[in-house]
Parts: sequence; C-alpha cells; structure tokens
Amino acid sequence: MEEYIVGIEGVRVPQKYRSFLGDTQTGEEKKRKKLPCGSLPEKEFVVRNSLLTDLFEINHIQTIYHIFIAILILLFMNTMVEDIVDKGRIDLEFTLILWAFGNLQTVLITWLGMMFFTLVVVYPAFHYWSHKRLAIVDDSRRLVWDYFWFACYVFYIGAAIWIPLKESLAHNLPPASAVTLLMEQVRLVMKTHAFVRSNIPVALFYFNQRQSRDERTSVKDDANQAPCPDFSKYLYFMFAPTLVYRDRYPRTRSIRWKWVCFNFLQVVGVLFYLYFIFVRFCVPVFRQIGHEPMTSKALVLAVFGCMLPGTLVLLCGFFCLLHSWLNAFAEMLRFGDRMFYQDWWNSSSYATYYRTWNVVVHDWLYTYVYKDVYELFGRRNRLIPTLVVFLISSIVHEYIISFTFHCFYPVLLLMFGVLFSFVTNVDPRLGNIFMWLTLFIGTGLCMSLYSMEWYARINCQPSFDGFLEILIPRSWTCLMS
Repeated sequence: MEEYIVGIEGVRVPQKYRSFLGDTQTGEEKKRKKLPCGSLPEKEFVVRNSLLTDLFEINHIQTIYHIFIAILILLFMNTMVEDIVDKGRIDLEFTLILWAFGNLQTVLITWLGMMFFTLVVVYPAFHYWSHKRLAIVDDSRRLVWDYFWFACYVFYIGAAIWIPLKESLAHNLPPASAVTLLMEQVRLVMKTHAFVRSNIPVALFYFNQRQSRDERTSVKDDANQAPCPDFSKYLYFMFAPTLVYRDRYPRTRSIRWKWVCFNFLQVVGVLFYLYFIFVRFCVPVFRQIGHEPMTSKALVLAVFGCMLPGTLVLLCGFFCLLHSWLNAFAEMLRFGDRMFYQDWWNSSSYATYYRTWNVVVHDWLYTYVYKDVYELFGRRNRLIPTLVVFLISSIVHEYIISFTFHCFYPVLLLMFGVLFSFVTNVDPRLGNIFMWLTLFIGTGLCMSLYSMEWYARINCQPSFDGFLEILIPRSWTCLMS
C-alpha cells in the first residue's frame, strides 16, 4: 500500500511527492507559528524522502543514474583491456583500495574508544550535573558548580579532538582510514555539543520551575519533567543521521532491509568508481613527481586534465555519503526526515550552494553557531554570525584535509569558500553556470595540487625543518629543483 501524508487543509498526498510540496502549512498555521520580531526559526523535522530518492522515480532522471553505472562498467572494461594489452593478463588486484583503507584495526579500536567515552562519560556527567545542582541552594556555590563542569566539558572536548588525532598521526594512517577516523571524531564532537547545548536550557528551566511556588508556572510538558532526558534518547541521537538534538524525531513505521542493502551496495559501487578514477586519471600523471622534471606546460595540462575527474570525485563523494550512507542508517533507525541535502545543483550562488549541499552540517552550524552568535552580538547584525560560521567551517574542513594528507594547503579553501560566497544578485542561469564552472576548476585544482603534494612528500627530500616543513608545501620546492 502507498503511504500518505496530510497536506494542505487535510488533503492526503502520496508520500513519495512530499519533497515537492514545499511549504504545506496553511495561513492560519503560519500565523500561529509566527515568530517574535528578530527571532530565528527552529529546525523542524518531518517525514520526507531524500530528493534524489523521489527524483529517481522519474524515468528521465533515472537514465542519468544508469549513465553513471554504464561509465563505471566502461572504466572496468578499459582497465581490463589495458591490462591484457600491456601485461598479457588481467590484473585487478585493487591494491590502491586495500592500501587506502589500511590499518583499519587502529581505526576500529580508536572509534570504539571514542564511542565508549561519548556514551559513558558525557551522558552520566551531564545527568549528574543537572540533578546535583537542584540541591544547591546558595547561588554562589551553584555558580561555582556550573563553572567547574563547564571547565570539565571544555577539557573533554579538547581530549576528544587531541587523542584520536594523536592516534592517526602515530600510526601514520593512509588517506581513507585517516579521513574516516577524523570525520567520525568531528561527528561525535558535534553531537556531544548538540546534546549539551540543547539540554542546558532545559536543565536551567527545570531548576527555575522547581524554585517557583506559583502553580500556574508548573511544568506541563512531558519533555520538561526531568532536567536530563532519558539515556535511550541520547543513545538514539548518537547514531541518528542528524546533528541537531531533539527528544523525539518523526519515525517511519517499518524497516525496508532491501533498501538498506541497496544503499550499502551503492556505497561499495562508489568506492570502486573512485578507485578507477584515481587509477586512470590521477596516479599515472603525478606518481613520477620528484623522479622526473615537470614543466609548466605539463603542469597546466595536468590541472585541466583533472577537472572532469575531480568533479566526478565530488559527485561520487556527495552521492556516497549524503545520499546512500545516510539513507541506509536512516532506514535502519526508522529516522523519518531524510532531507540530508537539497537541490544544490540548481544553485545560482555559493551562498545557496553551501546551504543546500550538506543540510546535516548546515543545520548544526545554524542551530548551535549562527543563532548563538546572532543573539550574542545583537539581532541586527547578521554579518558577524555569517563570518563566524564560515570561519569554523573552514577550520574544520582544513583540519580534516590537512591531517588526512599530512600537508597544509588552504589557498583554494579561502578562494572558493569565502570569496565567491559573497557573489550574489546575478542572473540565476548565469549564476548556475558560474557555480558549475568554478566547481569544475576548483575540484581540478584541488585534485592536482593535493596529488602533487602527496607524491612530492613521498619522492622528494624535505627542504625545511620543524613547523615550516608542515606549513610550506613540499611540492613547491620539489618542482622548482
């Protein structure tokens, strides 16, 4: 049977068309939910599919999906034919994948340690703080109590960042293993902050209500019957495909295990897609850096030759993580809101692109960074919270990239992440062309420069000592020598 949702004025609409409905609230509902002047709206969770899930129901869009599958098969055949012609045999050892995901036991042990401390330290500590402060009558003692636990929280966040990073560097993890560990580290830190930041106001409100003797201010909402939510809610949030904490989320009725397996199968397919892209278009071009001189002509040709493969890497990464991976976990957890991204491919500006490319991270930045800075610096100034969001996002992205590839290359991040974000008020069609053009150029440059730096650090001797060796790309001195 087809599932339905309630649309405008109670009209039942097929569930698969939910993402096309847009705003389904009536005028009266909007009036009732009208926000006070200057207040920012809250994130709302509703049951809806991911956009591509609905779009793939359309034959014309499904054909594009089939084209990408055909390209994967063609790359596979191309590799086999080249092996037969050059080596006289088929050599599909997939050594690059095995190397990139090497030392997985270290990643697994470190992840289990991170998850263990997230579950058995964060929640019990918050539970103890929120309940114990109810018995403290003196205001000054309660203030000292709060500041002590705030210091403990800051120390924990610092340890949660430093210890996994130290393990990654100590074991010299290869790129895929390193990026997996660092992204999980960032995810758990963001979830920890989301839980603490969301429930501190609840604990303070509960304390104020306990202190009040006015029966009219008694707590009536079940969510406020305790200063700390149940552990089951915290545990669900730790695995749910969202970074914004709620006590309750909209849930689907059942788990479609075939859909889960299909999404995980797509993840595996994308990994092979990335393997063929790097083996065919990246490794042969850059692996001789340091052994053979690279002229400026060869460098320019290499950069432009990486633009299309780099864009394919970008699209594969998006589809693998933000669609297939998150949809698989959402289905297993019956998590109803699958809007992990929006139609970023239609964006006419980078400001829109960053809001729609990764809705999961954007919601966290909006809820726990933008809104707090907005309230802190005054409600009339939106430039400061916007810049703070860009700064934090840039630092975290550069942190992951730098410690994955063991090099520091922030120029492209600043150029494409900040400068173009303020290019607005252009014709939508021209803006979309400009966005795609700069994405092609930017991904080509990223793929080229990081590949050159990676092989330069393998094949070339260091030119500096200490911090300068990390800060200055070795490929600069390697290519000039």
